Amino acid sequence: MAAITPFFAKELRFHFLGICGTAMGAVASMLKDMGYVVGGSDENVYPPLSTFLSQKGIVVAEGYKAENLPKEVDGTLVVVGNAIKRGNPELEAVLEKKYLFVSLPEILRFFFLHGKQNIIVTGTHGKTTTTSLLVWLFESASLNPSFFIGGLPNNFASGCRYTQSDYWILEGDEYDTAYFDKRSKFLHYLPQTVIINNIEYDHADIFSSLEDILLSFKRLVHLIPKTGHLIIPEDDPTIAEVAKGSLAPVYTVGLGKKADFQISEITYEEAGSNFKMLGESFFLPMPGEYNVRNAAMAIAAATLYGIRPELIAKALKGFLGVKRRLEILGDVCGIKILDDFGHHPTAICKTIQAIRQRYPGSRIWSVFEPRSNTTRRAVFQEELPHSLSFADGVIVSEVANKEGIPPTERLNPEKIVQDINRKGIPSYFCSSPQDILERLQKVLVPGDVVVFFSNGSFYGLPSRLVEMLKKSSGSI
Repeated sequence: MAAITPFFAKELRFHFLGICGTAMGAVASMLKDMGYVVGGSDENVYPPLSTFLSQKGIVVAEGYKAENLPKEVDGTLVVVGNAIKRGNPELEAVLEKKYLFVSLPEILRFFFLHGKQNIIVTGTHGKTTTTSLLVWLFESASLNPSFFIGGLPNNFASGCRYTQSDYWILEGDEYDTAYFDKRSKFLHYLPQTVIINNIEYDHADIFSSLEDILLSFKRLVHLIPKTGHLIIPEDDPTIAEVAKGSLAPVYTVGLGKKADFQISEITYEEAGSNFKMLGESFFLPMPGEYNVRNAAMAIAAATLYGIRPELIAKALKGFLGVKRRLEILGDVCGIKILDDFGHHPTAICKTIQAIRQRYPGSRIWSVFEPRSNTTRRAVFQEELPHSLSFADGVIVSEVANKEGIPPTERLNPEKIVQDINRKGIPSYFCSSPQDILERLQKVLVPGDVVVFFSNGSFYGLPSRLVEMLKKSSGSI
């Protein structure tokens, strides 16, 4: 068993409350790989995380119950996910029986990150892709980094890995840490270098305004030592204001001539994107300007750590992407089916634009599930019709778990559809998963691209559509 720094001198067993969260599952998998006894529970047990954990030999109990907990209080460390609230029967048993419990960020901070070169990738959009890119660049340079990614990178077996390297590369989330710690997760990560991709309003359930989010980022910047680095977009005045608090050097990345790391000569093809930077030509096997910007942030950080541009260019060609980030699930009868994690209006807009750059002659259908804590609310009632209208056709599902949001605060998906129809774009509200499949079967024709947007499983609809089209291929 690999050794980690324990709170007390005995073997630990780990129990994760909310283990099927992407980040929770990644850390659980890492600890299992290190030889520790790991288990957990969740009420949302579905692929790909459930399959991944099962393959790792991690037993997941479905539903929260006191009897899920290991019987031995002594030697058990309970990791409480940030979706777990008071009243959860398993959490109540943890508190009553006095199990030792921590948050997920605390596991990383206290057990792994002290004494390391920690590179934190943050921002409202692009964190997972940029982190995965940067990890791959370090890996290709034989730096063997430890990493923590809030997704499943296709170049690696899991989203979290511990090595003996001096380097940790972490996706830094501004969301809160746990029910007992409302600070942003990334404030736990002992940063040496911070990348800020972008900052927009999100997480309406915990932030009342953009100013609240900016305050968290300012606190993160204040944690960077003078010997570290802060990497920001060249064209974002809001982030420039956040960066004023940095005592570490600030580096800018972007298309402008004043950028410290300037991107130029961007062109697109079906296989990906070409661009120049640092006097080197790069090919990224991903579409869209937003992904070029993600890659440029990773390239800037890799360069600051001494990785040569020619080695970066070679590595970039071998980047395989991240599951559920414009992931192609099938091409049936000339219809391409894509799955994407996008849920914020900006991410949806940029993803549709990237699809159009990759498939310029295709008709694009967007299928959107309002599922995140923000999109279930009316916060983006006006922005979502605008973003979804970049597609040629739109389907919007019912709000997920709508009973948890008061009607006066809840997103109105039928109004989104009405607003899009007024633009002359065919748009449909579907109240059930079966309705969505039936509507798609009616509207799709060869040459179309359909992209599913959800930060959850979306009832398995992307895969179900692939199977449905295969079965009915004789009639399409």
